[in-house]
Amino acid sequence: MTPKTICVLGGTGFVGHQLISQLSKAGYFVVAPSRNRERRRSLSVLPTVDVVDADIHDDETLRALFVGCHAVINLVGILNEFKRNDFQRNHVELVQKVVEACKAAGVSRLLHMSALNADASQGSSAYLRSKGAGEDLAHAADLNVTSFRPSVMFGTDDQFFNKFALMLRYLPLLPLVCADSRMAPVYVSDVTTAMIKSLDDPKCYGQRYDLCGPEAYTLLQLAQYTNRISGFNRPIIALGSGMSALVSRVAGILPFKPFSHDNYLSLQTPATCTTTFPAHLGVQPHSIEPIVSKYIGDQSLNGRFDTIRQQAARDEDQ
Repeated sequence: MTPKTICVLGGTGFVGHQLISQLSKAGYFVVAPSRNRERRRSLSVLPTVDVVDADIHDDETLRALFVGCHAVINLVGILNEFKRNDFQRNHVELVQKVVEACKAAGVSRLLHMSALNADASQGSSAYLRSKGAGEDLAHAADLNVTSFRPSVMFGTDDQFFNKFALMLRYLPLLPLVCADSRMAPVYVSDVTTAMIKSLDDPKCYGQRYDLCGPEAYTLLQLAQYTNRISGFNRPIIALGSGMSALVSRVAGILPFKPFSHDNYLSLQTPATCTTTFPAHLGVQPHSIEPIVSKYIGDQSLNGRFDTIRQQAARDEDQ
């Protein structure tokens, strides 16, 4: 039996690596477009994965990629704008191109990665409004669409706990912005498992799933947890709202944007859920403790730095 082909956009990032690995193990053939195929050898070694050089913002290229596919999965997303209208281009315009290419290629199944609190009109930040607009575009199309709206995701290659650990290693103390912000971190493998289980399930068509881990925390609690398991035990200074806003504006003008004012605005809305995962997907979400302790507590400084550097390189490719 010929394996079904799935095209994964944004497959070279943090979520994409996990998803493509699971798809390959499940027997799917995966096409993963990349702007630099030679830098994605970790995916190319998987036996049923084809990493191809492609510009996913080109209409004709998308149509050609989708021909013969059983489904398309769009994971493309950016947290900050480095050029004007980056959010619009990646979160809205690309979704419209994906929808049109799916129709032209005869692909009826589309899985779309959105974000918790994404809302085209009421989102607290430009990021959340653009993600909401893209999500609405996908669901307005005459396709079988499922959207996934996760809270902050964690896993071995994440840029959340790993970044905290790196800052705690280098800084004598950690000034923490938006310390009271609440979130329910969700394990990346739980999210990707839910996506794969939904692929051929008609009950998932048209659904928008909010996905959270089993516990909610403040950002301060998560920073303190990282501080404890990493063994650095640095003082953490929780900044108030006014100082956090000021820091976000200053950090946002730096070339690499470690934190932006739009990030600050996103954190004003709690990234928590009333439930965790839909019961019919059969996913029991994992807590942070047994997983994060393995890659933060046991990882060397060089290992942490390499993790963040490699993930940043992946995200540049989306």
